[in-house]
Amino acid sequence: MANAQILRCYVWLVDSDPPIWRRFQMSDQITLDALHTVLQRVMGWQTLQRYRFEVHGDRYTQASLMPLEDSLDSTSQHLADFQFQPRATFTYTYDFKDGWLHQITVEDVLPAAEGIPHLTCLDGKRACPPEGSDGVWGYEDLLERLNDPEDPDYEALLDRIGFDFDPEAFDVEAVNQSLCELK
Repeated sequence: MANAQILRCYVWLVDSDPPIWRRFQMSDQITLDALHTVLQRVMGWQTLQRYRFEVHGDRYTQASLMPLEDSLDSTSQHLADFQFQPRATFTYTYDFKDGWLHQITVEDVLPAAEGIPHLTCLDGKRACPPEGSDGVWGYEDLLERLNDPEDPDYEALLDRIGFDFDPEAFDVEAVNQSLCELK
């Protein structure tokens, strides 16, 4: 495998408005399957559903989840194999029912060097939607309903997502604590 590099990436939840996004960096020596785990931590998902990457026109998923039609094994494909350059983009779909589509942009490719963190979240905006929110539009509907205490399901919705859920909150330190568990 080529010399290790650090990929600085930007990921956003497609069609989220206002945008839900993260900026993070990682080694290109990890597999797509490991990137799935990183994205789960960075975005705030709970790894409850299936996923798929689409890179350079090919689809990848975890071998144990196959067969997804025309999919390759994400557990054996390393990021370095793609030789990403700055401005390269690819997609990640989490939870096929809800259709959480993420666009990932490689913002920079840095040489791996001492002092450069290999796995870290640098920045982000807004909370990740709760699992089972029925996609971006279902999440928008959920937020509207949570702003209406007269909604007949208001209390049940709060019970489901938690009374302390704040759609504007993002805690980069908490994400980095979670990423430390992967190192």
